[in-house]
Amino acid sequence: MEETFVPFRGIKNDLHGRLLCYKQDWTGGFKAGFRILAPTTYIFFASAIPVISFGEQLERNTEGLLTAVQTLASTAVCGIIHSIIGGQPLLILGVAEPTVIMYTFLYNFAKQRPELGHDLFLPWTGWVCVWTAALLFLLAILGACSIINRFTRVAGELFGLLIAMLFMQQAIKGLVEEFRIPKRANPDLPEYVPSWRFANGMFALVLSFGLLLTALRSRKARSWRYGSGWLRSLIADYGVPLMVLVWTAISYIPHGTVPTAIPRRLFSPNPWAPGSYENWTVVKDMLNVPILYIFGAFIPATMIAVLYYFDHSVASQLAQQKEFNLRKPPSFHYDLLLLGFLTLMCGLIGIPPSNGVIPQSPMHTKSLATLKHQLLRNQLVATARQSMRKNSSLGQLYGNMQEAYQQMQTPLIYQEPSAQGLKELKESTVELASSMGNINGPVDETVFDVEKEIDDLLPVEVKEQRVSNLLQAFMVGGCVAAMPFLRRIPTSVLWGYFAFMAIESLPGNQFWERVLLLFTAPSRRYKVLEDYHATFVETVPFKTIATFTIFQTVYLLICFGLTWVPIAGLLFPLMIMLLVPVRQYILPKFFKGVHLQDLDAAEYEEAPAIPFNIPTEGEMGARASSAEVGEILDGIMTRSRGEIRHMCSPKVTSSGTTPARDPKILQSPRFSEKAYSPRVGELRGEQSPRPGGRGPISPSEARSSKLGKSPSNITTSNN
Repeated sequence: MEETFVPFRGIKNDLHGRLLCYKQDWTGGFKAGFRILAPTTYIFFASAIPVISFGEQLERNTEGLLTAVQTLASTAVCGIIHSIIGGQPLLILGVAEPTVIMYTFLYNFAKQRPELGHDLFLPWTGWVCVWTAALLFLLAILGACSIINRFTRVAGELFGLLIAMLFMQQAIKGLVEEFRIPKRANPDLPEYVPSWRFANGMFALVLSFGLLLTALRSRKARSWRYGSGWLRSLIADYGVPLMVLVWTAISYIPHGTVPTAIPRRLFSPNPWAPGSYENWTVVKDMLNVPILYIFGAFIPATMIAVLYYFDHSVASQLAQQKEFNLRKPPSFHYDLLLLGFLTLMCGLIGIPPSNGVIPQSPMHTKSLATLKHQLLRNQLVATARQSMRKNSSLGQLYGNMQEAYQQMQTPLIYQEPSAQGLKELKESTVELASSMGNINGPVDETVFDVEKEIDDLLPVEVKEQRVSNLLQAFMVGGCVAAMPFLRRIPTSVLWGYFAFMAIESLPGNQFWERVLLLFTAPSRRYKVLEDYHATFVETVPFKTIATFTIFQTVYLLICFGLTWVPIAGLLFPLMIMLLVPVRQYILPKFFKGVHLQDLDAAEYEEAPAIPFNIPTEGEMGARASSAEVGEILDGIMTRSRGEIRHMCSPKVTSSGTTPARDPKILQSPRFSEKAYSPRVGELRGEQSPRPGGRGPISPSEARSSKLGKSPSNITTSNN
């Protein structure tokens, strides 16, 4: 994004870039067919369930003025408008926890003022939204979103982890409340007898943990060894919403033998109930607000504007991280302008505003990356098998797949062709083809396992379109009419889903990966290098990694503690924004610049896996135990974004030809100067076998590979 503070220039650039790809935003979604329903359903549940929970919280805090009907309506209406005329369709809008906290504070303030009271609360919040919208207009016009460029990875990932902690906190607090008597409940009812309260709490633990564990397991169904391929794909795509239905059904098993209020279920009035639609005409009462409070509304509006500016922009930034390899331009300035109009609209009809939410927005991008992976994979599998039927060589097969991959890339007219391509074949595949004769001889699935190896060739890409966002917003709106059915869902299932969302947002967060690295036994840290890994693992000393991670952790805990302060807790975004000058002026005094560049890089770089079957002295005996080699840290691999990539360490054996010394394997396109990391010895606690060089062979000594060429070029070169 261009950094510009010239009035209107940022909005103009955003509109120009997004209008050029607006048509393709729709056609790309419709071409995906019914497969678009998988990410749609996934993000619908991730969006609707928290909004319902926040609606229940508002219903208690505002004495019924605002309920889940209003939060669902806001999320649906704002989501539909944004998906159609918004700039970045990957961004998910919804009523967030900070909005609930702010509205609770405003209600308590208004209730204590006789000039406002219960009746003029919504008209007064309408004026708060008017001032908030004016400030958002001003920020968008003046290009305030350009500051987002200065938010490096340390700020974005710390904020993402903070949101995950808040979701987990909400899940824990909800489970604790299952053992207590709810507010405004009649304590004389039989279900609130201590024995039944304990039974309700224990059943809630079963339902919440059951949903959490089964939902996490279902997301990895594609890697199961049981069941047919279509069944595993079905479970991976729709397993999470299916688990919500399953555990809701399980909650009815003890029905008839326990009080009807066990387990506790969602509570919200029906949209057609008396009094549930009075807020829609709040605009007619706004002039009844005293003039002093109309102008006084500017004070809370300033806090909300800063909160929405930060939340909305960071949510959009996390949904467009560099490692997702997005092709279409961002739209920070225009989206902030549109958020101002949406906030104004919500205030005038008496519903809480919606803004960009975390972790739903990056979860939406990850689910669309999974969709694009499946579409590419299906095409490449068909191409590979067709090439095998024609007795193609390994080089020809790879060339055909490369051509099929490029044909599925549909660059827009104004864009450069994608720099992405298929990843290079594994050394083990090339070695096997070489050992069976000529590498240009016919190849079959004994050499190239189509089902397994194509996954390793595909880069991370995202199906960028608007259809999934529009459909999920319509489904959220449908929840308003389906309120009688939603009230059958146990609240404990919601707490389990909150915990699931918190855990689901962790893969790919480099801060979280470094925390895990700190708890890894020193003798096992070298295993991080056995797969794709962040470059800082090789280039930054471990003590520096630990110090930087501890600083982030302390800062995170301070921000988390600030959220516990009643109204000051809303200022925690200011702590995140403070990281910009801290990163720019303070951290360079304690860390070397080159180390900061790797630990807090604007673009996330990864290094290839290190071939640990290059033995060192005394290593042969230590590698004899296959069980020990099987201990791999899948959880800290950046590529583990949901089920986009599920990578394991290559099997290491102490026998066979050493690839580094086999002249045939030198043709491997992946054999580069990164084939051996100078930090392997450090992480193992041993001395590097080649202390004077970067690898077992210099790049100039390796022969050029033929595997990246098309079949026609290979034939020409052979002649």
